[in-house]
Amino acid sequence: MNRSEQLKALENEILWDIIVIGGGATGVGTALDAAARGYKTLLIEGHDFAKGTSSRSTKLVHGGVRYLQQGNIKLVREALRERGYLLKNAPHLTSIQTFIVPVFSWWEKVFYGLGLKIYDLLSGKLSLGDTQILSKKETIAHLPTINTNRLAGGILYFDGQFNDSQLAIEIAATAIKKGATVLNYCMATGFTKTNGKITGVECVDILSAKKYALQTKVVINATGVFTNAVVQMDDQLQHDLVSPSQGIHLVVDARFFPTVDAMMIPKTDDGRVLFAVPWHDKIVLGTTDTPIETTSFEPLPLEEEIEFIIKHFNKYSNASITRANVNSVYVGLRPLVKQKVKGSTALISREHHLSISPSNLITITGGKWTTYRKMAADAIDNAAFVGKLNKEKSSTASIEIGDELEKENRMIAILKNDLTLSPLIHPAYHFIKAEIVYAVQYEMAMCIEDILARRIRLLFLDARIAIESAPLVASIMAPYLHKDKNWELAEVEKFTALAKQYILT
Repeated sequence: MNRSEQLKALENEILWDIIVIGGGATGVGTALDAAARGYKTLLIEGHDFAKGTSSRSTKLVHGGVRYLQQGNIKLVREALRERGYLLKNAPHLTSIQTFIVPVFSWWEKVFYGLGLKIYDLLSGKLSLGDTQILSKKETIAHLPTINTNRLAGGILYFDGQFNDSQLAIEIAATAIKKGATVLNYCMATGFTKTNGKITGVECVDILSAKKYALQTKVVINATGVFTNAVVQMDDQLQHDLVSPSQGIHLVVDARFFPTVDAMMIPKTDDGRVLFAVPWHDKIVLGTTDTPIETTSFEPLPLEEEIEFIIKHFNKYSNASITRANVNSVYVGLRPLVKQKVKGSTALISREHHLSISPSNLITITGGKWTTYRKMAADAIDNAAFVGKLNKEKSSTASIEIGDELEKENRMIAILKNDLTLSPLIHPAYHFIKAEIVYAVQYEMAMCIEDILARRIRLLFLDARIAIESAPLVASIMAPYLHKDKNWELAEVEKFTALAKQYILT
């Protein structure tokens, strides 16, 4: 993944089969699916890959226990199948995670135990393990800090976990290996049309300000919560397709939840589930579901959301947390398909939605990380029809994502070339300096935020330590990006302002 090499493809007068707008989970998955079918494919993302929602998940690859409770068997079955494909195709970025559901009556034990047994059955041959009914003593052994007041036992079940932004980057890299051209910091600014149909995309390279006019047979809008903006770029009178919802996560030290198991609270005050999930030697607590009116790449947590998570975690745990114990708070927006639903957006379906405008703009939205591959396959099936492309079947269910051995060999070469890159970036975390160079050379990292937020995740794990590490990161990046000291100072200032939003005061 070398950005300069990818940019060269835009200099040529190429008629693309498919241009994908959006570099989140669905976008990169769509580019991979298209390239794997042999279509001439370009993906453009106006910011960094997974800058928005796709880096801000609960880090779970799951079927969705809550959707089962709502009776959406179709969505759960589909998500469980996709969970199986993802764990098989990206084993170095995913893992099996055990979850404990604490129960406080015999009725809850029967109800949730039966429901999770059905959850197992729906996964079929792709099951990750058998659900177990736990006694009170066994539940405490798994969750040593659980509040034992009225505790009747627990249910143990299995689901998946992953590194969301790293997966997005490696899907993009796999798409490039399959022949796609993939670019971050390249923003779509408009469409060109012939006889009312889209035949081209106008875009600008954000880093150089150079403009491009590209020809294509079909365009796919995969911009998540920013779907409406691209739809309206096609037709200003078009109605909104997305109802954004905000969800926040708090990250705390593992000492507040000292176990390898995750905890799932099946019903909170707003009807959502609440998770406490071990991740990178920290605990991710979340999430909320708050309807919002406006979208932003850096949404801010609401006070009531912060208090909601702290209150509910403390209700179920003896290791109480306060705002001062939060290392980082991150906020994601869900691109929920617009529906006439009164009250909480927790009731809006997480199924994906595909539409084709009169000008042939294909929009794919809704869904969730786990089902990104199915969403991509559906989008390309329709794109092939609209663009009159040769009909080919999707093969992504069996395509391996990323190349762990290749990455290891590249890291060895970087360290062999410069031994000063072997020390840690910060003594409190295991990340080494060579990872910065790798991200610049092979993962299109162009600024401090790209590194600390989405390549090594330090901003999400500990915002204060990320701020401390920013000057070092900038100094290592600068020579590889041919930047001077002024760039370093400006980058540190910009990143520091951003990172402060992840700290609770």
